[in-house]
Amino acid sequence: MATQILTLIGVLMGALTSYVVTAAAERAKFRRDMVTRWDERKLDTYIEYVTCIKEIQRAAMAAGRARDQGLNASEALQAMEAAEGRRSILFETFILLSNDKAATAAHTVNQRTWELLRTARESASGAAELRTDFLVQALNVLHEAARSDLAISSGTPAR
Repeated sequence: MATQILTLIGVLMGALTSYVVTAAAERAKFRRDMVTRWDERKLDTYIEYVTCIKEIQRAAMAAGRARDQGLNASEALQAMEAAEGRRSILFETFILLSNDKAATAAHTVNQRTWELLRTARESASGAAELRTDFLVQALNVLHEAARSDLAISSGTPAR
């Protein structure tokens, strides 16, 4: 009888140990899956946001060039405004998913984008008045912050 009880206790201990180990492994797998899922979503959002910024920049420059050539800039301005509308919506997702460093960099990009938009909307502004270097600098900072947030190396070879 005592042997049967010891055997039963051994079986119960084995089952309990197996359950605990399996549950811990499943929890770890779930956490990894969630991190991967959110990182993929972050990357997609970062790419879409930066793409909208580049579309705004290109459309603003096209409007400036059109004005320089005495052409109608309305088509370029419409494209610029459409991209700005998408940027505004994407920014909310960006802020929800990003870390503080990337969010701060995105706020700076927004400021530079609004400066570009303001200048591009002025009917007298040509391509020369549309300074994009400040926006490009802000985008470079955003790229670095996004790579850091996504744990992507900066491409510098390890030694």
